[in-house]
Amino acid sequence: MSSIFTDIVEGKIPSYKIAETPTCLAFLDINPNSVGHTLCIPKKEVDLIFDLDQDLYQDLMNFSKKIATALKKAVPCERIGMSVIGLEVPHAHVHLIPINSMKDVSFKNKVKLETKDFEILVDQIKSFL
Repeated sequence: MSSIFTDIVEGKIPSYKIAETPTCLAFLDINPNSVGHTLCIPKKEVDLIFDLDQDLYQDLMNFSKKIATALKKAVPCERIGMSVIGLEVPHAHVHLIPINSMKDVSFKNKVKLETKDFEILVDQIKSFL
């Protein structure tokens, strides 16, 4: 059974896509902890991050680092936090979250953004890639 992320990869569900490679995709989280909260996923559907083969795991980590570097330049924050939880969607993924305090990494606190806000963020982040 495919996950919502597989549907995003296949274009069945729209997303605020930041970047992609042959193996990975980055897009804004539509229910963000903070402005700029980004998800990096392997395009291949694998439930658990540590079940990824070594090459795909390395691709995902290298890709996430590139996205995090651009994100840090685009969104004012103290740092980019990285979290791998994996309970909410059965598809390996990395959360990149601009943070200024620990509350920014609490998945209980959310920010509300409008479509235009997401579109502006995508353009800002892409400008640093």
